Amino acid sequence: MPKFNWEARSKSGGAQKGVMEAQNTALVEAQLKRFGFTGISIKEEGKGLSKELKLGGFGSKKVDTKDLVVFTRQFATMIDSGLPLVQCLDILASQQENKTFKDVLYKVKEGVESGSTFAESLGKHPKVFDDLYVNLVAAGEVGGILDTILGRLAAYIEKAMKLKKQVKGAMVYPVTIMSIAAVVIGVILVFVIPTFAKMFADFGGTLPMPTLIVIAISNFLTRYILVIIGAFFGISWGFKKYYASPKGRKVIDALALKAPIVGPLIRKVSVAKFTRTLGTMMSSGVPIMDGLEIVAKTAGNKIVEEAIYKVRQQISEGKTMAEPLAASGVFPPMVVQMISVGEATGAMDTMLNKIADFYDDEVDDAVGAMTSMMEPLLMVFLGTTVGGLVIAMYLPIFKLAGAVGG
Repeated sequence: MPKFNWEARSKSGGAQKGVMEAQNTALVEAQLKRFGFTGISIKEEGKGLSKELKLGGFGSKKVDTKDLVVFTRQFATMIDSGLPLVQCLDILASQQENKTFKDVLYKVKEGVESGSTFAESLGKHPKVFDDLYVNLVAAGEVGGILDTILGRLAAYIEKAMKLKKQVKGAMVYPVTIMSIAAVVIGVILVFVIPTFAKMFADFGGTLPMPTLIVIAISNFLTRYILVIIGAFFGISWGFKKYYASPKGRKVIDALALKAPIVGPLIRKVSVAKFTRTLGTMMSSGVPIMDGLEIVAKTAGNKIVEEAIYKVRQQISEGKTMAEPLAASGVFPPMVVQMISVGEATGAMDTMLNKIADFYDDEVDDAVGAMTSMMEPLLMVFLGTTVGGLVIAMYLPIFKLAGAVGG
């Protein structure tokens, strides 16, 4: 009897894997579902062919967020028009240009045809449809409002994509400028300064201190360039490994929240993401405990994630949401007060979405302010660095010209 390696998510959301003997993958899947597993991936030992499409591998195209938004909006319109679920999937899959996404949609369609719910079929492809997407669809299926839920999902994904673009846009400019500056300064130190140094050595005489410092830096860089490059990649690798550990991620995420310029922006992004995601889930009928667990997993910051888990735990003990949020110290007082009002009035989902809208605008303003502030700072840095190098190299020439003129 063949053996199958499987990976899946348990009821608690944790990833698990194992090996099972069965006649085929369908029997393995049925057995795992009876145990309450979701997001199931099955692979027969020795064959390397997975039941679930492995996305992002060699030769496969990634499913873009824009593709997901378009699919979700079109699907909502078609469901609202009264078309059967399977027919909608067949139409949308056939017109999909992204081959990876096309294959996924056909597999989702096959899952629905074989008796699985739409949410269960989506859950088999967690790299395309995350926990939030699957849980909202499940709530829509149970409540009979799948078209409404899909519309909310599309709006949520679009706003999340916009927020992500804003933050990335704020980072691209300074990173690009600093990269160009590093290349220019490196070229000057490695190729230009040695030429000047040789010329000054031929002239003889005592060189000014700034010139001596620049020549010393150039000699060091030229001599140890390969060591420096190796050290850079080694430090980058070490940082990545440290951040991958629970302790390292916690330390770095805590420092990021306290950083002078970037810290307030990260906090605002976290609040906007938390309130938008939880508000969307609550307005769609997802229980608050399930919603908080999913929000915590997608927080993107370990400190925020732990704070949300503590909120979830204390809510299960009978406390309101506002109390543990205030105690966490992560969420601003205004957010806590508005959530407290939302709890008191029974309009928590509406209040959360209002907070998210407010913080979306705050992120806009913060990104604009940060960009405006960094532009002159970067220009001053570039002017000082490159100008200092040029002046240091020309000081001996001015000195020599003065001596000749005297």
